[in-house]
Amino acid sequence: MLKGKIVGLRAIERGDLDQLLKWRNQPEYRKFFREYRELNADNQKIWFESKVLSDEHTRMFSIVSLDDKELIGACGLCYIDWPNRCADFSIYIGKDDLYIDQVYAVDAARTMMKYGFDELNLHRLWAEIYETDEKKKEMFKTLGFEHEATHISTHWTEGQWVNSLYYRLLDTEYYRSQN
Repeated sequence: MLKGKIVGLRAIERGDLDQLLKWRNQPEYRKFFREYRELNADNQKIWFESKVLSDEHTRMFSIVSLDDKELIGACGLCYIDWPNRCADFSIYIGKDDLYIDQVYAVDAARTMMKYGFDELNLHRLWAEIYETDEKKKEMFKTLGFEHEATHISTHWTEGQWVNSLYYRLLDTEYYRSQN
């Protein structure tokens, strides 16, 4: 288990899938995810077996409370480009309908950043965030990510097109902030 101050990141287990599916299907969360459709148990099982268990370009974790080991969310590094040492950063907190907060999510994100840079030797983390996702914009700024680019009208949600905002953090920026 990767340990932060208040959360741990552990391998996603089959027993986590039902709860993760419930959180992923909440419309108030789903509008911020690339996967726009409601998922079923078969979709979840295929994702788990093809991405979590088998894909060398994906490292996904369950976020759990260090106090009681309660499942509170999920995070991971996706689309890992090993030759260029970069990865897409993904995170959400399902517990208490938080989605993203400045306690659990930030601690989990810092733990994931340390893992990505220190353990996987990545050079660059990036995240695509929809412009309507104020909580993630605030969190990634708190973590030291820089807004790098805007792609116009990329995501259809709630009857409108929204822009994708791309944030990035380089290993050199991360290590500088740690000193």
